Amino acid sequence: MLGVQIAHITKTYRDIQALHDVSLSIGEGELFGLIGPDGAGKTTLFRILTTLILPDGGSASVCGLDVVKDWKEIRKRVGYMPGRFSLYQYLSVEENLTFFATVFHTTVKENYDLIRDIYVQIETFKKRRAGKLSGGMKQKLALCCALIHRPDVLFLDEPTTGVDPVSRVEFWNILDRLKKQGITILVSTPYMDEASRCDRISLMRSGKCLSIDTPDNIRKSFKKPLLAVQADNMYTLLRDVRKWTGTYSCYAFGDSHHLTLKDDTSNTGMLKSYLEGKGYHKILIKAIEPSVEDCFMELGDNV
Repeated sequence: MLGVQIAHITKTYRDIQALHDVSLSIGEGELFGLIGPDGAGKTTLFRILTTLILPDGGSASVCGLDVVKDWKEIRKRVGYMPGRFSLYQYLSVEENLTFFATVFHTTVKENYDLIRDIYVQIETFKKRRAGKLSGGMKQKLALCCALIHRPDVLFLDEPTTGVDPVSRVEFWNILDRLKKQGITILVSTPYMDEASRCDRISLMRSGKCLSIDTPDNIRKSFKKPLLAVQADNMYTLLRDVRKWTGTYSCYAFGDSHHLTLKDDTSNTGMLKSYLEGKGYHKILIKAIEPSVEDCFMELGDNV
């Protein structure tokens, strides 16, 4: 089977285990997301799959090629956009793109159709040094350089971190178009809201895969009642809601706290009475549908 296959991969840095028995199967042409915070093991896994480091245990293949034995051939067939901008700062946009095309024994002209939609957005700045570009423009240039040799598999390590919201949306629209061209895409991100743009995702924490499924199925797996709670003093509210007898877990989410109930017997009326007894005012409690982030927090409690 082509695509990316990962079986029981482990990796340790001195006394820190970065990956714990990770197994994944990503199909050819799939847009797959690794979702998790810093330290989850996403970058380490990408570096193993792109043959930059060796695993301590387990096995992995990309396009049917072993990441240890067939590393030279894999490097010809993958595109890799690391989390940190790593192009040549003092070369222009045009020079960077030409350089990477030459490294892979091709030309910009030969594969221009693949990057056209992206490159036209930065072509005005083609003579500008890469180091002088904005964050969104750097992101688009890095993607062009990763695509210029027409890879079978594209690895994007936190490509939207530090990028403005408009550029984030534009970037994911670009990935949708690339997927339609048959490219297998693995993207890592700490942003839970981006999970919905993927065909399937793996929620990762502390080097472990907590759950692997479609975003919708992961949300449906959340079985406990979920409430959004607000009041006049949100800081102390979090502490007091966590102390309530009906609380399974509670976390701050934007302008409200998301409260997972132990069971259906703990209702909103009981909670409101409890909070009024604590002296809170402007209390707002409503039932909500779980997000991927809610599922991540619940799964993380069990790690």
